[in-house]
Amino acid sequence: MYSDTHFHFENFISRGINAQETLSHLAESDCFFALDIGTEHDDLIHRIKTVKDAVTSISDKTIQNKCRNFLYFSAGIWPSAEEIKNRKENIDILKEKIKEAESSSQNDFPFNTKIIALGECGLDHHWNPSGEDHRNAEDFSTDMFKSEKELFEMQLLLAKDLSLPVIIHSRDAFKETLESVKKIGYHNGIIHCYSYGKTEAKEFLDYGWYISFSGSVTYTKKRCMNEMEELIKSIPDDRILVETDSPYLAPVPFRGKVNSPSLIKNTYDFIAKIKEISSEELSALVDKNISKLFNITKPDCKEN
Repeated sequence: MYSDTHFHFENFISRGINAQETLSHLAESDCFFALDIGTEHDDLIHRIKTVKDAVTSISDKTIQNKCRNFLYFSAGIWPSAEEIKNRKENIDILKEKIKEAESSSQNDFPFNTKIIALGECGLDHHWNPSGEDHRNAEDFSTDMFKSEKELFEMQLLLAKDLSLPVIIHSRDAFKETLESVKKIGYHNGIIHCYSYGKTEAKEFLDYGWYISFSGSVTYTKKRCMNEMEELIKSIPDDRILVETDSPYLAPVPFRGKVNSPSLIKNTYDFIAKIKEISSEELSALVDKNISKLFNITKPDCKEN
């Protein structure tokens, strides 16, 4: 229950979240799906090792086995200035890391190392040098904007070639993001940590994208609550997903603290209340959508 379609495992344990306790909590809650997300061209192999080490350090073998079943990995390049500048070389390295992960022998640890998504990748035009991403507008000349789109579109093409869903990061760049996905013509994946409005959501939905909400929706101010309710209600049941983006964006009442997949129920509760269903019903909808998008079998996930 309460799947998490987007978190950064190494980042949240580096900030003091106990990996074994978090994974055990998810296992004991019968979590169906938890996706560790890539952001750098060469991070995949050590991310898998970090998760593997955390799981194998859990003494309870039943919990270990549950963790192996619900944990999955993506691979992708977030649009940092350094990755953008070295995009062609880094895309080649990304391809090699995906091949390496999928060809590695896992006989001693039957883990889900087949990469099930490409990302996160995309466009970010939110400038805040003191923020988590340290993005500075001065670093992004006209040429850098073009190069950022090129890095994004290269990954869209790679996802198309590998027949993988894409996890798109799009912040303050709706128009440019839509231009790129329409140009490549590959509409298969998630607009993660959705931060636009109802009108923009309809455009993504019309092309077949899934919309994923994070704990940031729980920050909605009272004067904006009507718009948030309209947005959430406008997302069809078969296109909605939920994530933590851990260690970022901890939901209310934990805002400002380090986020963990253990806190995701708070976001489910917020969304479910708006949709006028139970959190358990929302969880079942999300798991069904995960099963379809990532082609993962869920025993109790049946088509109507």
